[in-house]
Amino acid sequence: MSALTLREMTAKDCGPVAGIRVRGWQSAYRGLMPRSHLDAMTVADNVERLRERLLRGDGTVTDLVAEAGGRIVGWACHGPYREEDRRTADAELYAIYVDPGHYGTGIGGRLLAESVRRCTSAGHGRMFLWVLKENKGARRFYERAGFTADGAEEPFEVQGVAVPEVRYVRDLTG
Repeated sequence: MSALTLREMTAKDCGPVAGIRVRGWQSAYRGLMPRSHLDAMTVADNVERLRERLLRGDGTVTDLVAEAGGRIVGWACHGPYREEDRRTADAELYAIYVDPGHYGTGIGGRLLAESVRRCTSAGHGRMFLWVLKENKGARRFYERAGFTADGAEEPFEVQGVAVPEVRYVRDLTG
């Protein structure tokens, strides 16, 4: 793989990022969510949502892309931790996806490390994230990066199928 560049996402990146997100869901969540839901996901729907969110953003959410050889190969998004309807002083990793053809190459780790670095530099004390309880590969990935499950769980349902999430946290102060 050519050199990897991490940078903030622009509106022109929304198409490639939407493709990575859709392929990421379809790959990572196969067997964890109803196949009909995953198969119904479209890049076109995701592009518009991403573009709208990016353009109407208030500057508190950061979207990062990983680029190699002129192609977007990964995406991460972080911002303030959301507790019910309010934002807190802590940070949250909202999403991280790597193009399935680049799994295991270190791109996800680089994106996560950059998000952690930026949140630490911004003075956040902790960083939270939510992950599907049964997504063992993702849970190991976060644990290797210093995150630990804190016991919080949230119900999540897709087409009538329960796919609960667990919360992970990492201290950014020390």
